Amino acid sequence: MSNSLSLEELKTISLDDFKARIPALKKFSSSTAPKSPISAPAPPPETGLEPYTGVWTQREAKHLINRVLFGANKENIETTLGQGMDTSVEMLLADYDLPAPPLNTLGEFNVPIGETWVDAHLESADQISTRAVSLFSWTIGQLLNQEYSIREKITLFWHNHFVVQGEVVEDPRLVYKHVTTLREYGLGNFREFAKAITIDPAMLRFLNGNQNFNVAPNENYARELLELFTIGKGPLVGPGDYTNYTEDDIAAAARVMTGWVDLGFGSLTPGEEISSQFFDEGHDNQPKQFSNRFNDSVINDQGASEYEALIDMIFQQDECAKHICRKLYRFFVNYIIDDSVETTMIQPMADILIANDYEIKPVLDALFKSAHFYDSEVVGCMIKNPLDSIMGLLNQFNVQISDDDLIQQYDTWLGLSFATPLLQMDYYNPPSVAGWKAYYQAPLYYRKWINSVTLPIRMIIPPALIFDGLDIEGETIFIDTLLFINGMPEPSDVNLLIDDVTDFLYARPATAAQKIYLKLYLLQGLPDFEWNVEYTNYLDDPDNPDLVGSIRNKTNLFLYGCLTLPESFLA
Repeated sequence: MSNSLSLEELKTISLDDFKARIPALKKFSSSTAPKSPISAPAPPPETGLEPYTGVWTQREAKHLINRVLFGANKENIETTLGQGMDTSVEMLLADYDLPAPPLNTLGEFNVPIGETWVDAHLESADQISTRAVSLFSWTIGQLLNQEYSIREKITLFWHNHFVVQGEVVEDPRLVYKHVTTLREYGLGNFREFAKAITIDPAMLRFLNGNQNFNVAPNENYARELLELFTIGKGPLVGPGDYTNYTEDDIAAAARVMTGWVDLGFGSLTPGEEISSQFFDEGHDNQPKQFSNRFNDSVINDQGASEYEALIDMIFQQDECAKHICRKLYRFFVNYIIDDSVETTMIQPMADILIANDYEIKPVLDALFKSAHFYDSEVVGCMIKNPLDSIMGLLNQFNVQISDDDLIQQYDTWLGLSFATPLLQMDYYNPPSVAGWKAYYQAPLYYRKWINSVTLPIRMIIPPALIFDGLDIEGETIFIDTLLFINGMPEPSDVNLLIDDVTDFLYARPATAAQKIYLKLYLLQGLPDFEWNVEYTNYLDDPDNPDLVGSIRNKTNLFLYGCLTLPESFLA
């Protein structure tokens, strides 16, 4: 792996240039892959939220894991297949522990290496950048060391919903406190979650809630609370009237939330915590009149608890439930929501949410056990986001990152955190308060992940991990293709091997033409029996460098072919 690629090289190298580095690929440079059968979005299925009663096979088990975790490795799939749908969903949605906090690896006067900085004051402004580095590193570590739990995937969902941009908030202690709130409430009560986020220190800074006072109310957070976070806008029906609320409602909501500020930002004072505080002198204590969209409600002065009355009022509207259920559906199922999906999925999900007093877990439980979720039109309809693409690939192949040295481990995680922005997904920095466009912007939605900038990099990362390895901050990480092939059920039978590998890697079955194409990479034009002979010889003498080298060369080429077909981008 002495010729490993760096992340800087990934930005500039083309697939043709990469092939030129690998002599074995030259003979395949003119090969044309069969066209993918997936050309356009399929219509949404006719199934609904009724329980799935079909057979439970590897296909369904893998689909569940791919949507709930970052990458489905063989152990995850076998566990899920063996214990069945109900037990698997129950375990994936079980209440989870919060991860241990990020650690200092760069050295600070007041935080020794190996201890956490999340509650420690700053000695200087320079520590903001060192702690940001630690936070980014640690976050990637959570994705790569995921448990059998939805924790990290649901945290990403809420990060895309209750958006806070780290580069705007600046102080990593606020960002860490914010993401901890996302984890604490991730499977909990959505209404109480909205209350906690409203006075979250990072959110107060990000959407100017800390500048919202009675003498000059700031409407930024009030607008996003209604438009994005709770009830949704709805079609414009008149000047300043968005169906679900009005411009006057935004102004009234802003007045309700006056008087809150964050404390501790950038503080150099020992013992000063990151928190929020209510100042009555900055609060508008006059009655707040809302429109008929909220039944002409009036919220009178309630001091520090007045914002809770606002959230309670908003959540009396059923549209809150439908709004968040649409977002859950687009994140975990499919982006196409037509009238049929509204009837068969969104409304029943919303009914469950309301019946359970806005508890999120029962909705996800019903969703992940539904006939609709396992419908053939849903399986494989999603283009993997960059975090799923890179971290999922590493998890899928059990790519190892050394944990012998804490500093090196954090450095490697940090390097990987720089990889996903190359694919236009930067954790802690969604492009806007609305989140990543792939989850809300019609008509492309997920297809926005694939463009002229990101496609070449997506195509280079898998072969780089296979042939050269990736140099990530001094550690070379790679896919051991021979170890992977050895773990297949029937690796000595070329046709069964291709079936098993494509079934494992792809959400949808590979076509006959694709299997013929992949066999060319594995056999390089030789008859089928030659693979059996060579692989058996290797098993009989696994320490023979010539046999190992020949088999590894073939498995490298085979996995290269597999991971550069469009199907490898789908989940």
